[in-house]
Amino acid sequence: MRYELFYWPTIPGRGEFVRLALEEAGADYIDVARLEGRGLGVPAMQALMAAGRGDFAPFAPPFLRAGRLVVAQTANILAYLGPRLGLAPAAEAGRLWAHQLQLTIMDMVTEAHDTHHPIAGALYYHEQKPQALLRAAHFRGTRIPKFLDYFEGILAHKTSGRAWMAGNALTYVDLSMYQLLAGLNYAFPNTMARRARQHPRLIALCARVAARPNTAAYLASRRRLPFNEHGIFRRYPELDP
Repeated sequence: MRYELFYWPTIPGRGEFVRLALEEAGADYIDVARLEGRGLGVPAMQALMAAGRGDFAPFAPPFLRAGRLVVAQTANILAYLGPRLGLAPAAEAGRLWAHQLQLTIMDMVTEAHDTHHPIAGALYYHEQKPQALLRAAHFRGTRIPKFLDYFEGILAHKTSGRAWMAGNALTYVDLSMYQLLAGLNYAFPNTMARRARQHPRLIALCARVAARPNTAAYLASRRRLPFNEHGIFRRYPELDP
């Protein structure tokens, strides 16, 4: 199976969570919007969204095409890919647990985005900066601790020194946790540095993920898009004093 991933070509965003799974598994895939040529690139992605009006039509990227099947929403894509790429628990209960964790990760991703766009995504950051300062203060002081303490607590209950988030082996959840922590460290480096001692298991988990051969090769490649001030995680110094 050759997978086709559709996402914006200049930001890691939500598409990066899917890319990490595909890269770790060594899957055969095309990052469609980053291709150039007739019928390819962003126009192909937009055409597919515009053409869809019935069942299974994607609302927005990321979405994945596998043969004639189109799957949208990051957590939904990963729930589909996980068993096929060997990145999900075998039992149904384990797969549901992994999906639950992924949904929680994506909740935090949304809250991180809303620190710099608390009113509307259609408005520029400078048009909602006072509200962003308030939202970011709440995110730093309340929401980051709440989410990360929860994730740290899951790892604390594992008996293995090389514990993974959703079972005894690496899953897509661990890859997504790596991306979440990488984004938070980019956008809120001061806050994350102050909290580092409180989340040693999460930090160790991310180090193990980054050291895996396929993932390490991807992270060092040009395919890995850097964080920037156009995506979900943005570094505005005034939001992270």
